[in-house]
Amino acid sequence: MAKTPVMLNDVDACVEAIVERVGNDITLGLPLGLGKPVRLANALYQRACRDRSLNLHIVTAISMLAPKGGSSLEKRFMEPFSDRLYGEIPELEYAADVVRGRLPANVTVSEFFFKAGSFLHHRQQQQHYICTNYTHVVRDLLAMGVNVVGQMVSPDESGESDRLSLSCNPDLSLDLLPELRAQSEQGRAIALVAETNRQLPYLGRDAQVPSTLFDFIVDQPASDYPLFPVPEMAIAPADHMIGFYASTLLRDGGTLQVGIGSLGAALVYSTILRHTHNETWQHVYNALAVAERFPVAVRCGGVGVFDEGLYGCSEMMVDGFIHLMKANILKREVFDHADLQRLINQGKISTTVSMTTLDVLRDEEIIDSPLRARDVKWLRHYGILNDQVVFKGGRLVVNEHTLEPDLDQPDSRERLETLALGVQLKNGVVLHGGFYLGPAAFYQQLRELTPDERSTICMTSVNYINHLYDHRFGNQRLKAAQRRDSRFINSAMMHTLNGAAVSDGLDDGRVVSGVGGQYNFVAMAHELPGAHSILTLRSTRQSGGRTESNIVFSYGHCTIPRHLRDIVVTEYGIADLRGQPDEQVYLALIRIADSRFQPDLLKQAQKAGKVSASFRLPADWCQNSPAAVQAALKQAGEDRFSPFPFGCAFTEDELVLGKALRSLKAATATRRGKLGTLWRALTLNAEDDATRPLLERMALGRPKGIRARLDRRLLIQGLRQTLPSNQSGKPTD
Repeated sequence: MAKTPVMLNDVDACVEAIVERVGNDITLGLPLGLGKPVRLANALYQRACRDRSLNLHIVTAISMLAPKGGSSLEKRFMEPFSDRLYGEIPELEYAADVVRGRLPANVTVSEFFFKAGSFLHHRQQQQHYICTNYTHVVRDLLAMGVNVVGQMVSPDESGESDRLSLSCNPDLSLDLLPELRAQSEQGRAIALVAETNRQLPYLGRDAQVPSTLFDFIVDQPASDYPLFPVPEMAIAPADHMIGFYASTLLRDGGTLQVGIGSLGAALVYSTILRHTHNETWQHVYNALAVAERFPVAVRCGGVGVFDEGLYGCSEMMVDGFIHLMKANILKREVFDHADLQRLINQGKISTTVSMTTLDVLRDEEIIDSPLRARDVKWLRHYGILNDQVVFKGGRLVVNEHTLEPDLDQPDSRERLETLALGVQLKNGVVLHGGFYLGPAAFYQQLRELTPDERSTICMTSVNYINHLYDHRFGNQRLKAAQRRDSRFINSAMMHTLNGAAVSDGLDDGRVVSGVGGQYNFVAMAHELPGAHSILTLRSTRQSGGRTESNIVFSYGHCTIPRHLRDIVVTEYGIADLRGQPDEQVYLALIRIADSRFQPDLLKQAQKAGKVSASFRLPADWCQNSPAAVQAALKQAGEDRFSPFPFGCAFTEDELVLGKALRSLKAATATRRGKLGTLWRALTLNAEDDATRPLLERMALGRPKGIRARLDRRLLIQGLRQTLPSNQSGKPTD
């Protein structure tokens, strides 16, 4: 029998209770990203710092910290920005000490997914990284002996319920907590702790759990803190083009999975453009000759608006899904009954209820005639019968009316249609998500959802979302019926010509981020009828002041093996790889590479015997350049593809400064560039009217000390390189 959890309003008292229950060897499981109970985590970490007899192993992923900046100029830029966005949010102390290299010897932090690139040069975290699929994390946590779990939760809005919402992180907890509760009931020392935060949106359905799932609940309303935001990333022209090409592969009535970052945001933007300004979208589509150049878009995608809409099934609910919902695109409801979903897919019934709905359900032997009590309960649940219908004594009672439940009698049918039928199917879901993380505006949008909108979002187990195996929330047959025409869209870092993708690490073994759920989604795309995996990547990157290709002949590490190759998208087009012979795969990827690298890629492929020695690059393949991307986007007008179509956390001055700092960073990437930039900075004249307020924002209006004076000159140099000529004495490059 479940015990009532201990309610505490003192986090230190909770730490004492945890140690008393489980002892001094603690393996602490914390949710990925947002759902970490910061007050509890800090108190437990502080206890370990004071008491070196306590061994604390923290196992988690994506421990978020406010950005600080690296160079002195970056710190000047980031400090006011971070204070504005993160000033009221307590810092995650163990994560800060990891970065500073100050973890005590009795504390270890292991993560199964890094914030991209954050620990590339951090030996300790590289050594403690756990490589695992997202769907295997619960298994691995149990094997590691996790004995304490802490999670931020949202208390019920009414304040009277004994239920809590896992809200942002039911992903692993829905499977992990019941397993640990069972172990606890068998005598193992376990502590399951919830920390309430009323800033966290309350989401129901699967994310709503009984408070008895936890042993301790820390409730300190006065110390509730804002949720950690991840600001919108700028969408570069290349990203917008990638998003546009990916939007051509979506099919109305289909399923969408998409990840965080500028590539995901670009896809969402172009999808909204396709739906709300279809004429403009089609103008770009035709100007790019998508249908002629990339037939896979015709075969797998579409060009029209989303009349039926999309259904989202994504381990991460990005803010883009709310934008899609508000644009009336994310609206295809799915239902938790496989046969009902099958009939909807087949067009035998619609979401609008009629007597035909009952007839089809009877023909399919899902209900009987006369209707039985269980039939009535089922039909009411899905809105096929209205809420006033009651089954009593073998008959239907609707308010003061009594009806025969016989579908064969004309009089009964007429009265059923008039008095008992519902209007629309209900209890459908437009989005299944495992966790969420995003801008502050996104959290506010979640809080402001209407009850009807909120009811169509189901935050649930990642083991339900990320693969097709049976789960307590639904079996494989149900999942396959719901996930019609799936498009699993994920980003990669590099792609090899043989079709393998590099998404999580480097060939020397260092981890950039993690596998997460990418492998699961790619594999699922090959199992579901009509589904596709779409891997997106920029064709080039900057490294050490040089431009390098992200499409390479070979690489010493891969995340997705070549036998799972499917569709790849860069800013230069779409490569259709599934089921193709190797020569066609190599050529399809060369075709969407930057033209500066195509000759060498072809030469390597021909040397390896993978491409005929007589093949020559067609002229229309050799136009892949950044200038061509800019020209293509102008087809829709200068303002259609802006860097921040969904809002921006930076001020106008900060956007100008950010551009100047990026320019300086690129210019000083090499020793020669650094010396040249320093020389030009030292010989500059004083600031002008355009640069003066920007210098004040960076606290460089009246610099003191050699470092500050040099920073001032460097910043003026960066600004004069990036400000338009009508704002500065020197034109932009």
